[in-house]
Amino acid sequence: MADLLSWQVEAKTLYLRGELDRETLLGLWQQRETAMQKIEVIDVSGLQRVDSAGLALLVHLRQIAQQQGASPVFSGITDKLHSLIMLYNLQQIIVSAENCD
Repeated sequence: MADLLSWQVEAKTLYLRGELDRETLLGLWQQRETAMQKIEVIDVSGLQRVDSAGLALLVHLRQIAQQQGASPVFSGITDKLHSLIMLYNLQQIIVSAENCD
């Protein structure tokens, strides 16, 4: 069975764990506005799997934060997720914290 998606907010970081796909993202989708309040970093290092629906949600989460005046970056991007980001040409949107130094 797939690992369910879980998330936690600590300070100004949203930590995502498990699998972020069309089967697991509903809970986060329903709480997206609340989850993204004052978020500066979205930590995806705990995600084992992300599909295109999950990637779309990551883009949307960033957009919500921008509407709230933040410019969040992503930390812990795995090689697989990086490949998906490149495939959809989202490097300018899904910005890695590691590239901001």
